[in-house]
Amino acid sequence: METEIETADTIPSNIRLQASPTNLSPKLETVSTLQPNTVPTAIVYCEGNFGKVDGKTANGLIRHSQAYRIVSVIDSSHDRQDSGQILDDIINNIPIFSNLEAALVHEPTVPDTLIYGMAPSTGKLSSQDRVVILDAIAMGMNIVSGLHEYLSEDLEIAAFASKQDVTIRDIRKPKQSKDMRLFDGSIAQVNAVRIAVLGTDCAIGKRTTATVLARALNAKGIKTVLVGTGQTGLMQGAKYGVAMDAVPPQFCCGELEGAIVAASKAEHPDVILIEGQGALSHPAFCTSAFILRGSQPDAVILQYAPKRPHRCDFPQMPMPSPEDEIALIEAFADTKVIGVTINHEGMNDGEVDATIALQSKRLGLPITDALSRPVADLLSMVVLAYPNLQQEPVTAA
Repeated sequence: METEIETADTIPSNIRLQASPTNLSPKLETVSTLQPNTVPTAIVYCEGNFGKVDGKTANGLIRHSQAYRIVSVIDSSHDRQDSGQILDDIINNIPIFSNLEAALVHEPTVPDTLIYGMAPSTGKLSSQDRVVILDAIAMGMNIVSGLHEYLSEDLEIAAFASKQDVTIRDIRKPKQSKDMRLFDGSIAQVNAVRIAVLGTDCAIGKRTTATVLARALNAKGIKTVLVGTGQTGLMQGAKYGVAMDAVPPQFCCGELEGAIVAASKAEHPDVILIEGQGALSHPAFCTSAFILRGSQPDAVILQYAPKRPHRCDFPQMPMPSPEDEIALIEAFADTKVIGVTINHEGMNDGEVDATIALQSKRLGLPITDALSRPVADLLSMVVLAYPNLQQEPVTAA
């Protein structure tokens, strides 16, 4: 059995139906005819967490996925509902089912992949999750996981996957240390404007804002590459990046620097966006510090949630104010915060408007919401800070 750690388009596509090791018995007998170079199909498993903080991987994949075509979500708390309507009140025709059997019956052929779409604080698989993983393997589905627990090293799961001739892709499984690079300063040779999207907490929308901004800049003719730093961005199909929280601290800055330098050399972009992780002020995370050191960003966009009273999973830790986080970022690194974006969880439309007006006046910075406000507002945040981006010719692809 092979552990898949490369890009998603290398995942084998000849998937045959197999008998289940438990009581799963979908009424499917067809063989997937997915052609080479076709985006693999995937079901996202997110039991009890879709639309919530711990379901951020599934949430992100539903909003954006280049590497996989998501056909459905598993979460019994939203059975038969539309996933887009749950997330953003916009129908996307990707249904939610209560279990794997129902999701499989809905498809004409067995999807290629089951993606574990949760990011639990434990980073580990539950006994209930294990049954679903084994059932999916029995059906001939490849497994993609972003857990800190590597499924390719789980004796039961790995042995069964080998028997069924399917792959396990552990997104967070790092290279061997002998193959990792140290920071060497080559980031100084990168000519693209580098912008890090940081936040005041984990799971607060940094990756979503970065994805929306990358699309907007590219649509405007400003060639942009998004460098992923977490498991969800890499699952979505980020061409460049590294799962920062799985890399030994000694190599974090160098590995990120290497990804940015590679993107610069291969793509010749005008802008490189760097996805943030955690928060610089958050004592449970050190990745923001490595991102600031390794990427040496010219600018930062800060994401925060006005109605979130405390850090995720840490009710005793109040959320910092945007002012405090901005001051910390600008003191820690030779960079500047050029704008603030809002996560509107728990807010109505009027509250978003009021917050934008208040914080814009208080901080003296452009403020917007990447999901609920015009994308032009987010785009102007960058163009205002770097007006030459619109005047210079865009590098040819």
